[in-house]
Amino acid sequence: MNRLKDKYQKQVRSELQKELDIKNVHDIPRLTKIVVSAGVGRATQDSKHLDPVVATLTKITGQKPVITKARKSIATFKLREGNPIGVTVTLRGDRMYYFMDRLVSVVIPRLRDFHGVSIKSFDKQGNYSLGFREQTAFAEISFEEANITHGIQINIISTAKDKTQAMALLKHLGMPFEKGGQNG
Repeated sequence: MNRLKDKYQKQVRSELQKELDIKNVHDIPRLTKIVVSAGVGRATQDSKHLDPVVATLTKITGQKPVITKARKSIATFKLREGNPIGVTVTLRGDRMYYFMDRLVSVVIPRLRDFHGVSIKSFDKQGNYSLGFREQTAFAEISFEEANITHGIQINIISTAKDKTQAMALLKHLGMPFEKGGQNG
């Protein structure tokens, strides 16, 4: 069974309802999806750069990524329409909660000199963006496998109506925000 999903259903929902003073239970913020993506700009010159990134995202998420292709040709970047430029995975349901649980309990605590994630990474709708400079932050990837290092972008999408609701939701789910900021 999924530990974080159980925690959300049994504990976090009622706490959020009281904390945010929400009358309707359907208005309580919840996670919708998590999008994990990686740009592979070097794949325009050398297609061998794409395979390790696909393998990395498959290991990290447990789901095969979709290869995104360029929509337009841009001569200054030596980019042609239809060239692969990135990979993306959309996680929903149990896989989403499992990934979020691993992210807040294993991956983020492993970071060296870590003082909390930024509270400035929310957008107006309450979605949160988190970036990693290299994939070795994840326990599934060993240093030997990481012959080509690349960044990973994680977007956490919720039903929160604004930044404060989203921040409260992520705090209750275990996201370690930096101290000294608002609500920090």
